[in-house]
Amino acid sequence: MTNQRVLATINASRDFGYQAWDRMILGHFIEHFHTQIYGGLYEPGSPLADEDGFRTDVLAAVRELGVPIMRWPGGNYVSDHHWYEAVGPERIPSYNKAWRVEEPNTFGTDEFIKWCRKAGVEPYICTNGGNGTAEEMCNWVEYTNGWRDTRYARQRRANGNDAPYAVKYWGIGNESYGDWQIGAKTVAEWGPYVAESAKMMRAVDEEIVLSASAVPDAEWTLALLKHAGRYLDLVSIHGYWDILHGVDNVSDYLTCMMATENPEEMIEQTRHVIATAGFTGRVKIAFDEWNLRGWHHPGGNSPEALAARERNNIPTTYTMADAVFSASFLNACLRHADVVTMANIAPTVNARGPIFVHKDGIVKRTTFHVLRMYHEALRANVVASAVSATPLAHNGKSVAAVDAIVTADESGHTAIVTNRHPGASARCLLKLDGIPLEGTLEAEILEGETPDSHNSVEQPEAVLPRRTTLSAVDGYVEIPPHSVCVLRW
Repeated sequence: MTNQRVLATINASRDFGYQAWDRMILGHFIEHFHTQIYGGLYEPGSPLADEDGFRTDVLAAVRELGVPIMRWPGGNYVSDHHWYEAVGPERIPSYNKAWRVEEPNTFGTDEFIKWCRKAGVEPYICTNGGNGTAEEMCNWVEYTNGWRDTRYARQRRANGNDAPYAVKYWGIGNESYGDWQIGAKTVAEWGPYVAESAKMMRAVDEEIVLSASAVPDAEWTLALLKHAGRYLDLVSIHGYWDILHGVDNVSDYLTCMMATENPEEMIEQTRHVIATAGFTGRVKIAFDEWNLRGWHHPGGNSPEALAARERNNIPTTYTMADAVFSASFLNACLRHADVVTMANIAPTVNARGPIFVHKDGIVKRTTFHVLRMYHEALRANVVASAVSATPLAHNGKSVAAVDAIVTADESGHTAIVTNRHPGASARCLLKLDGIPLEGTLEAEILEGETPDSHNSVEQPEAVLPRRTTLSAVDGYVEIPPHSVCVLRW
């Protein structure tokens, strides 16, 4: 593999126009699972926490990423979460049947909104579509957004928050199609349930942006849109490609690379279902949980099963495979920015998140640097681009060895190029409207010493982006192996 020559051509064409993209594509997700909330972004008593118990190092890292939106509180957790148990002065712990642990309910709606405001992110609340009801959902909207002198608006005021929170983004249910979900629904049940829930939520606030749990599957999502499409703005789909919940056999670099084109396939399938239902241009896609690797959580609530969740924090898991996959995922969303208007990496901290939080600080994993690079480098519009590259093959599968996205604004262009090959640099021909680029390009490159390079508490800067310049000679530039490269001109 290391001796293979990788060739690629990237031809951005302004003749096909520009597509504005929504910054919500760089969104995030946080769930009440293991140490994401407690001991993650929220740790009262820590010397690193502020007066509200929020970890200041996490807040600073989230601001550095420019996170535009945060989905909360789940995830599987929300299918057994009742919001009214986690507001007000009297918080009673409950047993969460999704994750089979005691939930102290000390971090609830008010704390989440306060955290979002400190972090500068838009709140996105996912409601209980499991054992919850339409009434419970609309009451939650009233609690956060109600401005009249009504029961739940008064309750919010009594809890010290006089002004409405004006939460704009809401979701109905989480993976409600799956039998692993508390209160899972059938195809026949889901559409009418969503329609009634959405109707009641909009009766409280007509301006909310509303999603509902879906899959790139005609049977489920066509039925959903038939019953509830007129009330929805988004369908919510999820994707994890290295499935680890029952085992912890993390896939090797090349196996992960073979999944880099799968997210785009899911987007195209979902686009087709939306079109078949007659909602093109009216209902968009929220890819509101995504990551290369799923979360490790063996079944059961024994001490051994719960302790196994610690394995999500093993630093060697988070390599250049995660970084290159994440860049490929974001490129797929940007290429389809006309229909994908939100995506949320799952989660933000701990488990599989880009930020690892420990008692003395944080570690910025490889994916953190990718997300920060995209936040800073992307320009306002995606330029239509044709990318062709040498295939990268493994175990009977293959993907293009190089992937790229080009964006532009009035001040210039940015290309983000990923070389998926583990050992060979890529000789890339860059063209704009068919004309090869010439001259010096500003570059920022994230690469590792090996494809398995990673950051840890002991070596938090083993993988860091470097800023440099690259020369385009007759349009050709060299992109290092297993890397993500930003080029500006």
